Amino acid sequence: MPDLSALLWPDVVAVIGASPEPHILRGRIMEVMLSHDYKGTVYPISRSHDEIHGRRCYSSIDKVPEQVDLAILIIPAEFVPATLAACGEAGVRAAQILTSGFSEESGDGGAALEDEIRAVAKRYDMAVFGPNSEGFANSLNALCPTFSPAVDNTELPLLPPWRQDGHIAVAAQSGGMGFAFYDHGRPKELPFNYIVTTGNEACLGTLDVVDYLLDEGKTDAFILFMEDVKHGERLIQVAEKALKAGKPIILTKIGTSDAGARAAASHTASLAGSYQAYQGVFQRYGIIEGGDTEEMVDIAAAFSYHGRNLPKGKRVGICTASGGGGGWMADLCVAAGLEVPELDAKTRAVIDAYLPAYGTSQNPIDATAQAVRVTGYGGLARMAVASDVLDGIITVASCRNPAVLQREQDDLNALAKETDKPILFCSYTQPHPDSTRILSQAGFPLFGNMANCARAMAEMADYRQLRERFLAAPKIQSSDAGIQDKVAAQLAAAGPVLCEYEVKPLLAAYGIVTGDEALATNSDEAVALAAKFAGPVALKIQSPDILHKTEAGGLALDLMGADAVRATYDQVMAPATKATRGVLVQAMAPKGHEMILGINHDATFGPMLMLGFGGIYVEVNPDVTLSPVPLDRDAAAALLDRLRGRALLDGVRGEGPADIEALVDLVVKLSVFAADHGEVIGELDLNPVLVHPAGQGVSVVDALLIKR
Repeated sequence: MPDLSALLWPDVVAVIGASPEPHILRGRIMEVMLSHDYKGTVYPISRSHDEIHGRRCYSSIDKVPEQVDLAILIIPAEFVPATLAACGEAGVRAAQILTSGFSEESGDGGAALEDEIRAVAKRYDMAVFGPNSEGFANSLNALCPTFSPAVDNTELPLLPPWRQDGHIAVAAQSGGMGFAFYDHGRPKELPFNYIVTTGNEACLGTLDVVDYLLDEGKTDAFILFMEDVKHGERLIQVAEKALKAGKPIILTKIGTSDAGARAAASHTASLAGSYQAYQGVFQRYGIIEGGDTEEMVDIAAAFSYHGRNLPKGKRVGICTASGGGGGWMADLCVAAGLEVPELDAKTRAVIDAYLPAYGTSQNPIDATAQAVRVTGYGGLARMAVASDVLDGIITVASCRNPAVLQREQDDLNALAKETDKPILFCSYTQPHPDSTRILSQAGFPLFGNMANCARAMAEMADYRQLRERFLAAPKIQSSDAGIQDKVAAQLAAAGPVLCEYEVKPLLAAYGIVTGDEALATNSDEAVALAAKFAGPVALKIQSPDILHKTEAGGLALDLMGADAVRATYDQVMAPATKATRGVLVQAMAPKGHEMILGINHDATFGPMLMLGFGGIYVEVNPDVTLSPVPLDRDAAAALLDRLRGRALLDGVRGEGPADIEALVDLVVKLSVFAADHGEVIGELDLNPVLVHPAGQGVSVVDALLIKR
């Protein structure tokens, strides 16, 4: 990948297509760039003007008297490839193409122009963003080659001067949305160091930005806006790198509807939509999915201020002068997955000394306005944060009048240095900019949305937990090479659809145990096989043409004795085709919780493992989750915990707990099978998988594999 330093940190910039007219985009670029204190040199390139904003114009890039590092192109689309090539000949190392009229438009002409851009960038090893981009901003060196009004020279500086860390970078395919995050965040005094819009991503994209900035080390949190992911493995690579570094990614991915998904032969494929695959990757690698602009900015704010002191658990103390506000926040915290425990007696005694009779120290701590006037919000938070039963504090306050916080500014500054637990402030009235600034200077984020505040605290706790588990996870052991080769050969020799009796021996090679069963080709064989199995049996037609045996009438259960087996054999074989291999005689498995496990080959991410509650009605009321493969035991357990019905496996209404350990073991083994043979597997169903009581294992009752 080309070095992005020439793009983000150039000493000499040329604007190709510059204009003195501020009402057109070519003029806006120059106006915005020159309105900030960029210390480098800016050269306008124009054949129509001799001078722009007092700067001499040059007719072409090769006429510039200095070596240009970065070229900004805002010229008609048909001239872009040739102009970019001229930049390459002149030694320009980076370019941002703002011009539209490429692949975002209908027709093949724009896509062909992008092909030319890629060829030029490769030929000259240039770092190229765009086309159809809104430019970028580097707040650290005040370079803003963009026409976005978000960075107009206003009363707000590009960066809060007191913030030297906790920097947030934005990388977005959409120019408008990229700068929207910055626009929403600056009034909150958030330190955005980079805003990069990548447009059509003909060459470099958002993930390249994140990858480079992770290596640079000046960014502590990322906001991403993505429309398309061309290479799923690249997303996984960058996400894993960010998680290891402890630099959270807050992301929104548009185009999540699966309305146009293909018809699928298996339950797994029909349930494993593209968006579910994205969610599986996000959850596996700690990517935080945002719902809207404000929510994403608020989550980034929490990490920006408290990324080095994330909550060690989910226990939250709520301090407030408003009983209603505290109660509302408590509800929102619980809904976000946090705990609001009653405070310990020692902490309550300290707080009670300041409370009037109508206050309470239980948690939420309703100190009332009377007590807060004495302790200050900082003093109240200090008493609460000392409790051993709390991992973080949310202070619900009215920050409309900045004088309230001005009186305790020194105490707030001291509080930030005293504790390693995160403290968030949330104003239930419209906060005054000075209140935001006072808290920011002290080291506390101020939220204006209670739900966002609660979710931000929850996301910090979840991120810490996931990252610790990820870093501690042992390396997943690959299967024996001999086993891999043997199973690969069997898969290669098999037809496009493998029936249950063909699939299970392949799984057995990976330690996935199946029950007593064998294939019969006539009724006499079926009777003989049934006699070998103690108890009732099931008969199942085995045909690559019959994928759903129940619907076809090719399944009979709970058959006992030779007469029942013989009488039912012909019935089960009734829907047979020329491809039918016979009937599988299978000992009935004990009752258990019905689960579904499967593998689906996602177009973006490759093999994905699906886990959920199964049975014949799985598609009517789906409760499933996905993950890339392979998985270790902790990741498999975490996948199980994401299911809505997870508590059912712990035992309800007098039932004992299910054998969760055996289920987790099955998930791990199946994930290794998928990792080894995922390029061959299109769809794989294990449905149902019966999970028996603790210590009694699991039963893989049915299986189907469809090759790619």
